[in-house]
Amino acid sequence: MKGSSFYISVLVLMGAGWGITQPLAKIAVSTGYQPFGLIFWQLVITAFVLGLVLLRQGGGLTITAGTLRVFAMIAVIGTILPNSASYQAVVHLQSGLMSVLLSIIPMLAFPVALALGNDSFSMKRLVGLAVGLCGVSLIVLPDASLPDPALVGWVFVALVAPLCYACEGNLVARFGLAGLTPVQALFGASALGAVAAAPLALGTGQWINPFVPYGAAEWAHVASSLLHAMVYTTYVWLVSRAGPIFAAQVSYLVTGFGVVWAIILLGEGYSTYIWAALALMFVGMALVQPRAKADELREPAS
Repeated sequence: MKGSSFYISVLVLMGAGWGITQPLAKIAVSTGYQPFGLIFWQLVITAFVLGLVLLRQGGGLTITAGTLRVFAMIAVIGTILPNSASYQAVVHLQSGLMSVLLSIIPMLAFPVALALGNDSFSMKRLVGLAVGLCGVSLIVLPDASLPDPALVGWVFVALVAPLCYACEGNLVARFGLAGLTPVQALFGASALGAVAAAPLALGTGQWINPFVPYGAAEWAHVASSLLHAMVYTTYVWLVSRAGPIFAAQVSYLVTGFGVVWAIILLGEGYSTYIWAALALMFVGMALVQPRAKADELREPAS
């Protein structure tokens, strides 16, 4: 039986892998690549990697009206809309700041859960939401928080992504995956999303020719897409072994590593307000985390 230290190590590696995708996205847009072109190839790479996983598992993919609805929901709310916003915002905002803003996902998920009837009211989690919003206010209100106060508008564009992810998680919790495994669902969503993103990229002039000499931007995008697919698969595996409450702690690590990687790879520096906002986000995340059930507190299964 694998010990808890093994699962903690996996969690840390997941956080480091997911955390570095924000700096890689910053590098990917550095030469002028636009969202729909980047999204198309990200979806193609993700579908390819997850397709290999499904082949190795020996599992097929059932196509019904129900599964197509799941694919479409995840493709649009989980990838196309949030990534379109993120790729536009990261051109203007620091990569580390993008990571800080993503940490508000569990806080935004709480009011969405209440609206859909997925959760009951909790004063503690309401306080967590308020603390997280205070963190956002420290970013957008003080003139000294951002390198240029004119960037405030892009902060709100960046917040589209965590709002989409919060809605996606709640919609999956409310309506399920139509009998699909998470890997099947993401594979189908990636394949369908690529079909939808291709005409968007071509029609808007954002198509990216893959047959060009590769530089930092191209390799950064390939690496980010591969990491996303691999870490997501690992996340699903970890949930099945150590439980969803344990696996959800990766959100702290993604934010923390995202900031650290941005400092190391991009040489970013942040104002005192940004560091204070990060601290508030961590407090907010701690308050909105659901309590573990008794059967999720046992030793992780091997």
